[in-house]
Amino acid sequence: MKSTSFAVAALVASVGAAPSPLKSIEERDISFAIGVDLLAVKGVFNLGLDVAFNGYPNPSKCTMANVAVRKEWGTLTSQERKDYIAAVQCMAKKTNKSPNTLVPGARNRYDDFVATHINQTIGIHGTGNFLAWHRYFTWTYEQALRNECGYKGYQPYWNWGKYASDPINSPIFDGSDDSMGGNGEYKPHNDSCIPSVDQCNIRLPAGRGGGCVKTGPFKDWSVNLGPVVPGFPDVPTNPNPWSGLEYNPRCLRRDISVEAAKGWTKDSDTVKLITENDDPYWFITNMQGDFPNGYLGVHTGGHFTIGGDPGGDLFTSPGDPAFFLHHANIDRVWWIWQNLNIKKRQYALGGTLTVNNTPPSRNTSLTDIIDMGVNAGPITIKDSMHTLGGPFCYIYT
Repeated sequence: MKSTSFAVAALVASVGAAPSPLKSIEERDISFAIGVDLLAVKGVFNLGLDVAFNGYPNPSKCTMANVAVRKEWGTLTSQERKDYIAAVQCMAKKTNKSPNTLVPGARNRYDDFVATHINQTIGIHGTGNFLAWHRYFTWTYEQALRNECGYKGYQPYWNWGKYASDPINSPIFDGSDDSMGGNGEYKPHNDSCIPSVDQCNIRLPAGRGGGCVKTGPFKDWSVNLGPVVPGFPDVPTNPNPWSGLEYNPRCLRRDISVEAAKGWTKDSDTVKLITENDDPYWFITNMQGDFPNGYLGVHTGGHFTIGGDPGGDLFTSPGDPAFFLHHANIDRVWWIWQNLNIKKRQYALGGTLTVNNTPPSRNTSLTDIIDMGVNAGPITIKDSMHTLGGPFCYIYT
């Protein structure tokens, strides 16, 4: 039992002290402000027990001795944030790996990741591989930051619920020199209609941005690819609008939406997603949203909190560096959900190979391949289901 105690204690310590039991509904409701973090602690306690009794999934590669810990952006020191920012900027200076015949518009290593997402968007959203694919995508990006740009930390995440009431003044978007850049300059623009202007099932009022980001470390950031489905009508059309892969340089535009943040990314929204969706199909589906019925979900809600171009373009969304903080939190929410019922959920899949099963297709399988193009070698979905297994070795605070 000594090894059991050590494994549990070590994993819990990486997240924080275990919470006191909640004694009433009122106390539980008050605790919604830190509800997801409480679930994370409970989940990591379960993970520690599972490792203690069943061993690590890949002990030759990953144990508590070398596990990486991903942290929330607001908990990083100013220097840690600046180190991450410098690595992202480094990626925009590195030579791209994508061949010109495949991605004519790629000008740097960062563009390689945007291109990979554009190329596969139709097959990785509204599908059973959505979470697995983006887990590997975010990890591959993290590895590029570390191995190609000398970054010593790990991929931080954006805990939406902490800042849902005022995302513009959060440490992520406040425009300071250790933020991910500020809101776009104000530019008159129309409301956002989701999924499209012709089908405005969800209307988000125009925000206080809309123009180029002029504050913070990404004020001179160039978005080189896309758009495919523009977030704004005045975004320059890509020379090849069908692929979005030709060179189309433009400034980074944002329109931070308080309405999207308050409407779908509060801590209570994430708690509800985790605790009320035991079936993997409904967990992944409700996470991504139900547009016909006016529901964005935390995934699309997070993207439209960023807004603008490319935040409002599903295909080109990684063109905004804040994308990876958003998707690290998507991964964290999945990780928490898995940990709360490891036996049932660790390798649970739900969904098919086509967007919302249109046209009808077979179910996603653990043996299906995840392809990262020039960024990393292929793995199976099963390889991506455990953050201590496959190519991975990380947990979250």
